[in-house]
Amino acid sequence: MTLNDLQNLVLFESGIVRLTMFTMIKVIVVLLIARILNRTFTRIFNKAIKSNRINRSSAFALKKIAQYFVWVIALLYIMDVIGAPITVLLASSTALFVGLGLGMQETFKDFVSGIILLTERTVTVGDIIESDGLVGKVSEISLRTTKVWTRDQISVIIPNSKLTNQGFINWTHQKTSTRFNVDVGVKYGSETREVERLLSDCMNQHKLVSKNPKPSVQFRDFGDSSLVFRCHFYSTELFKIEFIKSDLRHAINEAFNKADITIAFPQLDVWIKQTGEQ
Repeated sequence: MTLNDLQNLVLFESGIVRLTMFTMIKVIVVLLIARILNRTFTRIFNKAIKSNRINRSSAFALKKIAQYFVWVIALLYIMDVIGAPITVLLASSTALFVGLGLGMQETFKDFVSGIILLTERTVTVGDIIESDGLVGKVSEISLRTTKVWTRDQISVIIPNSKLTNQGFINWTHQKTSTRFNVDVGVKYGSETREVERLLSDCMNQHKLVSKNPKPSVQFRDFGDSSLVFRCHFYSTELFKIEFIKSDLRHAINEAFNKADITIAFPQLDVWIKQTGEQ
């Protein structure tokens, strides 16, 4: 058997599709080139991140889009090499694609939403988001789903269409610190300026409360059973914010105890009216 005969050796043939030894080699070469290109893209983006020419989130999005593009081009070329005309396949498989479209409607929706998230960058890797009461840090954004780590170190997979269609809160979008608050009520008769000073001291002494913008205190209202105050503060430690609030409540309680200020609790006066015996 000559080299020419070996190259034209038919390995598989079915209808218009004909796979010879030579076409098999071409398919393998195309797959290798696609793999090398994707690894090259990864190295390029990693170097760009290290040299601060591009941020990590943008690099991740661009790398994903480039890799998917390479594989799509490679697949189309392979189909052409083995003799499978794409236009004929599309025309003859219309009914199949309609069925797949109906059955995979949600998947296609997630796919398109993934492209939107990767290009618009409304959410990026490392952002802290809240969706349906779930708070977590984004660890990966793929074309179909977004992976989020919660405060309990649980990995949650969110379909991309849920983020684009239903909306979410991005706590770290375009800024590094976020404002939070802690409410407290004291009994009537308390010295309000002293209460305000103690609350400010408690916030200023906490190491995870930002000093700029400064914490502030509002005298909110004359409540039914208490004088209502609200502590406003900023913090960059969004994942630890519930622990920070807990620390502040402990500090406020200790400060009030030392200053003999009572934290109010709901009270209800009940009047009993006695009537004469019948």
